[in-house]
Amino acid sequence: MSDVVAEKPRPGTGPGTPVLARLSVLDRFLPVWIVAAMALGLLLGRVVPGLDDALSAVEVGSVSLPIAVGLLLMMYPVLAKVRYSETSRVTADRRLLVSSLVLNWLIGPALMFALAWLLLPDSPEYRTGLVIVGLARCIAMVLIWNDLSCGDREAAAVLVAINSVFQILAFAALGWFYLQVLPGWLGLETTSAEFSVGAIVVSVLVFLGIPLLAGFLTRTLGERARGRAWYEGTFLPRIGPVALYGLLFTIVVLFALQGDAITSQPGDVARIALPLLAYFVIMFGGSFALGKAIGLSYAKTSTLSFTATGNNFELAIAVAIGTFGATSGQALAGVVGPLIEVPVLVAFVHVALWAGRRFFPGDPTVPARAGRPR
Repeated sequence: MSDVVAEKPRPGTGPGTPVLARLSVLDRFLPVWIVAAMALGLLLGRVVPGLDDALSAVEVGSVSLPIAVGLLLMMYPVLAKVRYSETSRVTADRRLLVSSLVLNWLIGPALMFALAWLLLPDSPEYRTGLVIVGLARCIAMVLIWNDLSCGDREAAAVLVAINSVFQILAFAALGWFYLQVLPGWLGLETTSAEFSVGAIVVSVLVFLGIPLLAGFLTRTLGERARGRAWYEGTFLPRIGPVALYGLLFTIVVLFALQGDAITSQPGDVARIALPLLAYFVIMFGGSFALGKAIGLSYAKTSTLSFTATGNNFELAIAVAIGTFGATSGQALAGVVGPLIEVPVLVAFVHVALWAGRRFFPGDPTVPARAGRPR
C-alpha cells in the first residue's frame, strides 16, 4: 500500500524497523485523512453560503473545474508509474479482459438495476439515479484504489482504457435499455431520458486522455533521458504523494459542492446508501472470487475487482444534473454514490491485501505487509 506515496522507506528506517513505522504519515493514516476530507467538505458545503455556486462557476465537461484539477492531479502520478512497454502481456490475457468486460458491462449494470428496483420500488427518481451510477464505469479514482492494493498497474491502465471506449459507445444505449426497454418487458414503470454523448466523450478525453498522455510521455522521456533506475527510484517517489493530495482535495471539493444536499436529507441518503452498499459488496466479493477461480494472480485479481466495483461518479452526477436538474432525486442519488464508495473502497483495499496473503500463498505478486517493492 505504501508505494503509492513513497517507493522507498522513510529516511532513518531499515529492515529491522516495524512495518508501520516505515510508512509515511500520509500513508499510515490514509483512511483517517479520507474521512476527515469528507467531513470537511460536508461542513464547508453546509456552513459557507454560496460555496457550491462558486466552485461550480467554471466547468470542464460538465464537471466543476476544481474537481477536474483534483482528478488530473490524482491520476497523473499513478499513470506515470505504469510500464507501458508491458501492456502487451495484459492484452494477451483473455481471461482478464473477458472477465472485466462481462463484470463491467453485463453484471454491474444489471445488478444495480435489480437492487434499485428491489430496495427503492417507491422512489423512481432515486432508482433512476442509481441506474445511471451503475452504467458509469470507473475511469479515474479506481487507479488510486488499485495502486493502494498493489494491483497490476499495467492491467489497470488497459482495463480503464477499454472501459472508456465502451463508455463512449455504450452508455446512451444501455441507459435507454435499462430505463425504458427492460422495465417495459418486466411490466415496470419506464423513464424517458436523453444522454449527451458529447458530454461523455469530453469527460473521457479530459479525465483519462490528458493524464494518460502525460503519464506516457513522462515515463518515455524520463527513461530515455536518465534510465529506468533513476525514473523509478528517484523521480516517482517525488511525484507519488501528489496522487493522494489530489485525491483528498477532490474529496473535499466534491463534498463541499454537495454538502447541503446530503446533510439536509439524511433519511433519503440512508435509503439510497443501502442498495449502493449492497452493490459494492457483491461486486467486489464476486469479482475477487472470480479472479481466484479462473487462476489470475493476486495483482490481476485485485485489479479486476476494483475496476469492476468502482463507478465514475463524476460522470454519473454530471449526466443526472444535465438530464434531470441539480435539485432532482436522480442528482442526489449520484451524489450519495461517492459518499458510500470512497470509505467502502478504502476498506476493500485492506480486505484485498488481507485476502491476498490468505488465499494466494506463494504468489509473488502478493505484497509484503509494508508494500511491494517494485
